[in-house]
Amino acid sequence: MALQFLTRFYVYRGEFDEAAYGRAPVFFPLVGLLMGAVWLLLYLGLRSLFPPAVTAALLVVGMVVMSGGLHLDGFMDTMDGVFSGRPGKQMLEIMRDSRVGAFGVLGLACLMLLKFSLLCSLPGDTLRRILPVIPALSRWGMVYAIVCFPYARPQGLGLLQKRYTGRKELALATLLAGAAASVGGPGGWIMLSVSLLVTHWMALLLVRLLGGLTGDTYGAINETLEVLLLLLAFPLYDLLPVTFWF
Repeated sequence: MALQFLTRFYVYRGEFDEAAYGRAPVFFPLVGLLMGAVWLLLYLGLRSLFPPAVTAALLVVGMVVMSGGLHLDGFMDTMDGVFSGRPGKQMLEIMRDSRVGAFGVLGLACLMLLKFSLLCSLPGDTLRRILPVIPALSRWGMVYAIVCFPYARPQGLGLLQKRYTGRKELALATLLAGAAASVGGPGGWIMLSVSLLVTHWMALLLVRLLGGLTGDTYGAINETLEVLLLLLAFPLYDLLPVTFWF
């Protein structure tokens, strides 16, 4: 269920299982690590064929294809709602609207520009260490948000995850995220700590604005974490010796 929800890799053709779907977030970091491994293999295959800018663009496209743009949709809806300047209930209605507004388009453009420029500019040694780690940690951030913060709507698929995913699932997901972070060495553990801080701050802000979180805001947290962790790689790479990442 976790693999099928987060990616385009369909491995289960049976009937929908509400409880299994609701507990699926426990494996979000593991699925993120798998996505990161595919991302790394894509990078290793492309870098010898294309210049850095083309490789970075294909990496961005590759992640969109792999995830089906699931979290990008939530990110755009969240941008439309949060920056509308309306009261919380009206923000939620705007986020439910299937049409994309100006703030969603602008937010997506800024997000993709940052992802492209960061993937284009980061040194190859750094990319090889962080590409498997970042998708795992960003998806762990969603699990933390699901468990630790209230849900804003009386219904929705996100509510099933809120209902069935609890402290036990969060603890197991955190163990998986820690294992993924260890792939990046001590630098990966720093990224995990930053993921916790950023997720907690974003969730507090969104709860204050909306009265709770939604499936869209989970996606927004994931996308924001991916970009911020790529940004964090620059000072980590500059301040810490290369051997620190092993």
